[in-house]
Amino acid sequence: MRLRSLSVLAFAVIALAAHAQQYRWVDEKGRVQYSDTPPPPSARQVEKKDFRGNAVGAQPSYALSRAVRESPVTLYTHPICKDECQLARDVLNKRGVPFTEVVATDPEKIEQLKQVSGGTGVPILVVGGQVEKTISADAYNRALDIAGYPRAGVAPAAPASETR
Repeated sequence: MRLRSLSVLAFAVIALAAHAQQYRWVDEKGRVQYSDTPPPPSARQVEKKDFRGNAVGAQPSYALSRAVRESPVTLYTHPICKDECQLARDVLNKRGVPFTEVVATDPEKIEQLKQVSGGTGVPILVVGGQVEKTISADAYNRALDIAGYPRAGVAPAAPASETR
């Protein structure tokens, strides 16, 4: 029982240390220092760092990177378009799809919308060369699927040669 309590305590201390504020500064001799305690008053170029993130985990997946490169997404909206435009944004955000939103309010952007869709109705979702005019989550997801955008929370299966 005592060993278990010590293990839990050690884990808690490690967890707290991992979430502690980190500092970077230059000391009086010009050396760069890193610490989890605030630097002395004589320190220069003091920076607070956040090392909690994982650089590998923060990277987009290969499938997402490829889809973004090959089929960029643009959403055409207008301020009077509330619920319908929000539906399109929600689908894109849920799937983690980076997109450019063009708010068609000035003549130049309205003309751009007309060239893309043939009209001025919004929302219009452009995925690569596909122009989706149907206002529905299913239609938006179908366009994203065709372009190769991964579904939210779905990890690709490993190739058969790598499974055990």
